[in-house]
Amino acid sequence: MDSTQPTTLDAAAVAATPGAQRRVLVVEDDATIADAIAVRLRAEGFQVRTAGDGPAAVETAASWQPDLLVLDVMLPGYDGLEVCRRVQASRPVPVLMLTARDDETDMLVGLGVGADDYMTKPFSLRELVARVHVLLRRVERATIAARDPRGANMQLGDLEIDNAQRRVRVRGADVHLTPTEFDLLVCLAQQPRAVLSREQLLAEVWDWADASGTRTVDSHVKALRRKIGAERIRTVHGVGYALETPTP
Repeated sequence: MDSTQPTTLDAAAVAATPGAQRRVLVVEDDATIADAIAVRLRAEGFQVRTAGDGPAAVETAASWQPDLLVLDVMLPGYDGLEVCRRVQASRPVPVLMLTARDDETDMLVGLGVGADDYMTKPFSLRELVARVHVLLRRVERATIAARDPRGANMQLGDLEIDNAQRRVRVRGADVHLTPTEFDLLVCLAQQPRAVLSREQLLAEVWDWADASGTRTVDSHVKALRRKIGAERIRTVHGVGYALETPTP
């Protein structure tokens, strides 16, 4: 873990979201790592609590009601994936997952159970803080959008997107998406059949300033395809993705 490594996120985006009064639960069984993350987040103005195993994490999340979880995958008791399932089942909350391996399968499973973003160890503390800010800023935008009376539904064949309630239905059945997956789908749906580059998606959905996180886009697209149907999102190799819609 390197606290001096430069971040890949836009500094302006980070500065726009103050940490004051926001609660972050850090779930990590390595006390050294947990303490380092907690110290850095508190320096940003966040309220922070830590948990060292799965049962303690679920209990703390239920009683303390954090605004965001920083969640390690490998935990005693039960693992981070089970923690994520249990926490999300009771109350949607943004989750930044930490993985020990650069394994795409682990990443996809994490995204599938409700994680919004992931980082692979070793990681930069500066990068972690930046991602926490961006995730919380996205939640704030979603809350504002939900209150906007101009929010409207988008109907693309049998795919329905309710912007105000942030709900998605496929053939009339509700589909549970994470906040990141919802924002990604809306971004694609706003320009149906148009090819959006990975760089465009990073800028619009993640607020990232450069192209170093294109694998993040690919992983979220795969997770989204599993939920709404792989045939709905077309890959344009070397460019990006497009949302397919029925021909009028």
